[in-house]
Amino acid sequence: MTVENHLWLPASADLTLLQDEVHVWRIDLDRPEGQLQHLAATLSSDEVCRAKRFYKEQHRQRFIAGRGILRTILGRYLGVEAQQLEFCYESSGKPVLADTFADSKLSFNLTHSVGLALCAVTCDRLVGVDLEYIRPISDVLALAKRYFSPAEYAVMCGLTPNKMQEVFFRYWTCKEAYLKATGVGIAQLEQIEVSLTPGQPAKLKTEQKWSLLELVPANNSVAAVAVEGSGLQLRCWQY
Repeated sequence: MTVENHLWLPASADLTLLQDEVHVWRIDLDRPEGQLQHLAATLSSDEVCRAKRFYKEQHRQRFIAGRGILRTILGRYLGVEAQQLEFCYESSGKPVLADTFADSKLSFNLTHSVGLALCAVTCDRLVGVDLEYIRPISDVLALAKRYFSPAEYAVMCGLTPNKMQEVFFRYWTCKEAYLKATGVGIAQLEQIEVSLTPGQPAKLKTEQKWSLLELVPANNSVAAVAVEGSGLQLRCWQY
């Protein structure tokens, strides 16, 4: 499944998330100073400390925007103010809602590249999302041989140089989305096999109970969402 740019819609005020839905939010991380100040005020003390560690001002501002907007979005689902949210972290570093909000059964995952972020939200099912801008990689086949299965590598070898770059990032985002959902981490990238068949939705060969949803959030970019279950409805929102 591929979602083009024009299908990203503004969310209504009465936002609801059904159990068979996956919501994905597209977020512009480059925000005016006034908005950044407001978003910074919603962050926890540890998030403020993390923001201060960034050497480049642009990276610091994008971190503040990403975490502040994440808090704002999740707050809308939970009916609480952004600054009231509490996170804890899995061993992989993946943020999850603290036990205070366990009854909501809300799961989320955030990814960003350059000035764009995506936030995936589900109810009572694990979810992961990954976003990459397509860029030239000189040793793309060597990387594919290292991190991809023999079948995936064979597909890569049969492509034109331009198509090879795009398909590499499609494989990468699909695998990374699943690993982020499960909290396993990139170390097991080569153990996850993805089927990319022309005209067919991407599939996880190794995990039958999971779905992959591919997106095109911006020009020259690819993204993927991995989510538990099947027959899910994808809804895309613009923050």
